[in-house]
Formats: sequence, C-alpha cells, structure tokens
Amino acid sequence: MATRFRFRLEGLLKLRRALEEDARRFLARTVQARDAVEARLRGLQQELHDTVDARRIERGEVVDLDRWRAIERYLVVLEHRIQQAVQDLVEAEQHVAEARKLLTKAHQAHLMLLRLKERRQEQHAHEALLEEFRIVDELAVLRYRFNTTRPPAVMAQEVSP
Repeated sequence: MATRFRFRLEGLLKLRRALEEDARRFLARTVQARDAVEARLRGLQQELHDTVDARRIERGEVVDLDRWRAIERYLVVLEHRIQQAVQDLVEAEQHVAEARKLLTKAHQAHLMLLRLKERRQEQHAHEALLEEFRIVDELAVLRYRFNTTRPPAVMAQEVSP
C-alpha cells in the first residue's frame, strides 16, 4: 500500500499564506487611510467653497471689514490645509502602491509553494500508481507460476455401476 502524501514544506506554506493575509490586511488599512485623507480633502474643499460663498454681500449691504479680514485669513488657512491634505494624499497613494506591491509579492510567494505542493502531489500519485502496477504485475507472475508448476490434477475416473 502506498504511503500517504506528506508535503515537507507545509509549515512554510502556512507561513506564506499567513503573510499573504497580513499583506492583504495591511493594504486594506492603507486604502482606508487614503480614503480618510481624500474625505478630509473633499471636506476642506467644500469648506473653502462655502467660505468663498459666505464672503459675498448683497447689493447695498454694509461691508463689515473685520468680518471680511477674518474670512480672508481663514481662506489662507484653508488653502494651506488643502495643500497639506494634497501632500498627505500623495503620500497615502504611495503607501497604497507599496502595499499593493507587497501583497503581489506575498501572493506570488504563496502561489509558488502551492504549485510546488501540487506538482509534488501529482508526482507522488504517479509514483503510487506505478507501485500499484508493479505489485499487480508481481501478483500476476506469482499466480501464473503457481498455476503452472502444480502437478496436473488427477482426472476423475468414471465409475460405472
């Protein structure tokens, strides 16, 4: 009877699978962080748009210069925050790209071992099949020898009453 298939690198395969899952989770976290930066940038842009709209005054309305100066200072602050958010977004995109590369590398390493396991499993199955054929052939030879080397059976004589 053939032995059961045992992949010697099973522990390494499990480790590579775990590393791939870690890389997948890391990518999810970096994408989530990038999405948060994008949301913050959209919020700042919307606030900038709303602040510019708040700066408008109706025809004939009195202009409050202190309010106008405060709005202008706030617009400058918003522009700096938007620039910083854009830089943060670029960095977040770079982190996402790096995380994707790490996931791709981990996935390839896992698949490489998985394919090796499959090839070894197929090789083991083929060897087991050949061993089974060899055993069947040996049994056929033994049966043939056993059947041909026995003395012929004594023929039964017919007895007449």
